[in-house]
Amino acid sequence: MQGLIIDDVTKRYGPVTAVENVSLGFDSGKMVCFLGPSGCGKTTLLRMIAGLDLPTNGRISFDGADMTSVPPHKRDIGMVFQSFALFPHLSVGENIAYGMRIRGASKAECAERTKELLELIHLPGVEDRRISQLSGGQRQRVAIARALALDPKIFLLDEPMSALDANLRESMQIELRLLQQRLGITTIVVTHDQTEAMTMADEIVVMGHANVHQVGEPQDIYKNPVNRFVADFIGTSNLLPAKMVAPDQIELHGETLKIATNTGDFAAGTEVLLLNRPEEVMVRNRGQKKPSNSIPGTVSFVRDIGATIEILVDCQGQEVISMLTPKDSPNVEAGMEVYVEMPVEACSVLAV
Repeated sequence: MQGLIIDDVTKRYGPVTAVENVSLGFDSGKMVCFLGPSGCGKTTLLRMIAGLDLPTNGRISFDGADMTSVPPHKRDIGMVFQSFALFPHLSVGENIAYGMRIRGASKAECAERTKELLELIHLPGVEDRRISQLSGGQRQRVAIARALALDPKIFLLDEPMSALDANLRESMQIELRLLQQRLGITTIVVTHDQTEAMTMADEIVVMGHANVHQVGEPQDIYKNPVNRFVADFIGTSNLLPAKMVAPDQIELHGETLKIATNTGDFAAGTEVLLLNRPEEVMVRNRGQKKPSNSIPGTVSFVRDIGATIEILVDCQGQEVISMLTPKDSPNVEAGMEVYVEMPVEACSVLAV
């Protein structure tokens, strides 16, 4: 299926490069998240897809049609802004029907479509309410309904959850994903929240410093980050300076550990970073037999956060994090000497 194609797109504002040589392609019907820190270029890229900004170089097309110079109102897109941008002087129904009225739809058509959309977003019967009478989550749903009113081919959302509290944000992530799957509409969400991206996306585009670092399915990016930037940004990582001693072995704090992947094909003697995730790291009391693939350390902090217990271990000045369920967590406290066990299958290496 043809879908959205971004071909070697660059955007400059004077001497500042906001997006540099980005090329991406997504099948129709996918939900994609542009994920990255503030100022990385993700919103600029979204605005170019919407037609609100024009690329300095490059081409943007959808379903084979070049949209690079097409004005926003002719691109067949729906967009939800970070602030929702609802009209406070209009009712909920008038907000949703606004675009349809501009395009000449009859009063009956607007009323029927508005009722249909309110059912879709689980807000039936609120057509006559004022925007000021709605909660934050309800306003977001109305903004979504307004963007969907014209049956757009592409649905764009810029930080749609940022104004919501934590509990509402989590529930809306699931609702939005279910809605997108039901409609089968190509959707792009800009976010800096990794949990949001992991929850909703078919594919994640990790951006930083105007460039794309990695594109892939959420679990693939989490388990196989291509560099330190991605490993740091997606989830919590243990990144420890080490040295290659063989294609599948490293030296760390005087211990030889085996690794599962050496995607960089680093030669013996190369300085690398050992990568593993805290939920894969076990902590063993020092009184036990030393486990394989482990290094000694001293517990510096223990934090019980209910569903998980976070253990910080000082290993010769390097902090290693272990996050375990209460069932799997050892009985340790700050100051105890322990072994940090890193299973072979959980260990990989990245360039320094």
